[in-house]
Amino acid sequence: MTRTVIAAFALDAVLVVAFAAIGRASHDSAAFGLGLVTTAWPFLVAVGAGWLATRAWRAPAAPVRTGLGIWVLTVAGGMVLRALSGQGTAVPFIVVATVTLLLMLVGWRVIAALITRARRGRPSLHSAE
Repeated sequence: MTRTVIAAFALDAVLVVAFAAIGRASHDSAAFGLGLVTTAWPFLVAVGAGWLATRAWRAPAAPVRTGLGIWVLTVAGGMVLRALSGQGTAVPFIVVATVTLLLMLVGWRVIAALITRARRGRPSLHSAE
């Protein structure tokens, strides 16, 4: 595996944990500890499944090809696992999770794509003028 693939997977995992921590903190719950693990694990398992299903290692930073698939599978799989484990899946939570994870999991990929495009558009310091 390349550094890019490992970094992209790690960033997705960190963002999922951050989503869970922010959610817990916004409800006056402990943002860290066992509660965080309980909240985050369904989405971490689902983001891993999303990586496998989309073969994300082939284009880890692609917003559409990889990001959208990982996002959909993370939300859907996370909600199914939450329901199966007796955790809540209220409609407002589903909406917030869907929007937040879209911004996180696809958002960083869009930003990376824009940066890459901007760098390619700049003339090289070594190009002939």
